[in-house]
Amino acid sequence: MKDIPKLSYTSPREGLAEKFHMSEDLLSALNPGRHFDRAGEAIVVIDVAAEKSSEKAAKVEVDKSRQTVKLFDKSNSLIGFYPATIGSEEKPSPSGTLKVTEIDRNPTYRYNPEYHFKGVHSHKPFTIRPGPNNPVGSMWINLSADGYGIHGTPFPGKVSKSESHGCVRLTNWDAERVAERLSKGTPVEFVNRVQ
Repeated sequence: MKDIPKLSYTSPREGLAEKFHMSEDLLSALNPGRHFDRAGEAIVVIDVAAEKSSEKAAKVEVDKSRQTVKLFDKSNSLIGFYPATIGSEEKPSPSGTLKVTEIDRNPTYRYNPEYHFKGVHSHKPFTIRPGPNNPVGSMWINLSADGYGIHGTPFPGKVSKSESHGCVRLTNWDAERVAERLSKGTPVEFVNRVQ
């Protein structure tokens, strides 16, 4: 993998599906008989061009039990709500309040063998090049606890349906949207609200 310059989309269909915030299966269902690898082919997609607010979030709430991320403004009004995958039994997410320390678009993934992630058999650190299909997707929002962040994923259909290695996993498009609204120092509170 070290010789691969970037982990891009595996097909035009995958890239189009992610661009329009849907699964590849939904894109295909909306476009029976269409060829996604032909320039000029007319296709049906979800309208994601809604007007974006540029208002910065004053705080983030990560709800571990509800698997959601909420953004609030200075007056404590909800300005963003996103489904998420948050931690696991193997590596639970932190508790309490952390802060955003860095925002990295198209990050290089760096594996730390001290974390002993399930399914990873390397005892040495390694890196995976940037791209939407790298393990943290197209966005990394670093938090003030070592090894924790809010990030994208190469598998948007698994968000809120699987486990993470302690981090907060969003779809790439949601991670990018959240990052646009955060700044260094924004507080990120991890809560566990009872349903």
